[in-house]
Amino acid sequence: MERLSTLCYIEKDGKYLMLHRTVKENDVNKDKWIGVGGHFEYGESPEECLLREVKEETGYTLTSWQYRGIVTFVYGEDVVEYMSLYTADGFTGESIPCDEGELEWIEKEKISSLELWAGDKIFFRLLEETESFFSLKLVYDTQDVLKYAALNGTPMELFDVRREDGTKSGIVQERGVVHREGLLHSTSHVWIVRENNKSGYDVLLQKRSAQKDSNPGCYDISSAGHIEAGADYLESALREMKEELGIEALPEELQEIGIHRGGFSDVFHGRPFKDNELSMVYLYRKPVEISRLKLQKAEVEAVIWMDYEECRKRMKEHTLPNCIYPEEFDMVGEALKKICLTK
Repeated sequence: MERLSTLCYIEKDGKYLMLHRTVKENDVNKDKWIGVGGHFEYGESPEECLLREVKEETGYTLTSWQYRGIVTFVYGEDVVEYMSLYTADGFTGESIPCDEGELEWIEKEKISSLELWAGDKIFFRLLEETESFFSLKLVYDTQDVLKYAALNGTPMELFDVRREDGTKSGIVQERGVVHREGLLHSTSHVWIVRENNKSGYDVLLQKRSAQKDSNPGCYDISSAGHIEAGADYLESALREMKEELGIEALPEELQEIGIHRGGFSDVFHGRPFKDNELSMVYLYRKPVEISRLKLQKAEVEAVIWMDYEECRKRMKEHTLPNCIYPEEFDMVGEALKKICLTK
């Protein structure tokens, strides 16, 4: 079943007018907060549908609006809806009760705390971060779990949101939203090491690309990456090593040394970024020649070997631009000491 609809977020004084859908029992939006809008009537244009639906649901007559994007909404096996997405900042008239639920003006910074579709959080992010018209595809199962998202035809990264004990919450969210809200998620960290005649070991550091969404140009873990929704730590670690460095490691070649919980808040490229992650930390001790690595230029600008203690010293002195968690680096050092003692 294919349908056409409009969805509008009316804004005023730093707030959006939100509709809490509480009336219809068989409503796919039951108990969720959404914008105002509805389905096309025969022969209507998107703008005609927009103006009519806003008037019917709120009592307002829009005087200023902007067409922001098209959202392809797929739910289960038999619902496909094409939503024309608008924002509006001008209207006249007096508000009226809505027979779809309760209307309420909500401060923008509090929107994320409402019961929303996971995909709605994506287009709230896009509405704030881009002025360009966008096409967003969202695919859900019948349990309202987001299974796929694509922006302008390019798949987006989706992560399992974790509970404090590390278990999966059942919520799947897009990467940008995860780091915008600081949602707990999982990553894999692989430290590539080799023996030396100084502290005992070198660590391989990668220099992050200038295009990275966080800590561009900083030195970092040898190989690291987010765990995609439905995946596990080990398969993600192996995939990231191959993608970032061209190393095709075997599962048994990665030594698990523990879980690290890390987090920080900063601003990159003019946008807020919150990290809140659970990382499985691994060692990789097979021989690695830098000259033979195939670096993923979009992710990794360069790699260098550095003595472990020298790296620790430069981190403490702030002479090495890096985004390495000191506690995790200590974990690596303790694991290397144990290896030295068993020789």
